Amino acid sequence: MELKKNQKLLFIGDSITDCDRAKPEGEGLFGALGKGYVSYVNAFLTATYPELGIRVVNKGVSGNTVRDLKDRWKEDVHNQNPDWLSIMIGINDVWRQYDLPFMKETHVYIDEYEETLRSLVVNTKETVEQIVLMTPYYIEGNAEDSMRKMMDEYGKVVQNIAKEYNCYFIDTQAEFNKLLDKMYPATLAWDRVHPNETGHILLARAFLNKVGFDWSK
Repeated sequence: MELKKNQKLLFIGDSITDCDRAKPEGEGLFGALGKGYVSYVNAFLTATYPELGIRVVNKGVSGNTVRDLKDRWKEDVHNQNPDWLSIMIGINDVWRQYDLPFMKETHVYIDEYEETLRSLVVNTKETVEQIVLMTPYYIEGNAEDSMRKMMDEYGKVVQNIAKEYNCYFIDTQAEFNKLLDKMYPATLAWDRVHPNETGHILLARAFLNKVGFDWSK
């Protein structure tokens, strides 16, 4: 596995990452990491690699867009001095264009999304060992659905930035699509965005696979 002894792994994003984590610091006992994929990643790492003492921190904030991440980047990323950084953002950047269509000040269009995400990666790349970029997703099997289609475009932005700056890339939409071939979206998320335990395990597994987690250990 690529994570090393005593390293700090920080996750940042929106409500999918947040999942009721402790505020202001998403770290420690009594559910401080929340109830989602971050907590599962931590549990698997602790149960399987206790000798490494990996420190996991959750800095997700519900409702955030990439614009919000930029505003809190110094405090929630740089001041934390992580060794590994995982970013999953973009769902609200797209969703606000659909659920709040007349509140255009809440919309983060794709040009701003790309420019901001790229600037955060460039600003941080040299200070961490590795950045993991996870795409936004929409739990909808119909790729022609308008919100799903737009989400895929934002996902391509993430993929291009990951390739450009040699970041690790996780296509979360592709992971969900494997389930959507056999399951109706509502069995995974009532609103097609906030997944149940199955969806969070899927996200945790995708992350752990990317960092070389040994499932046979």
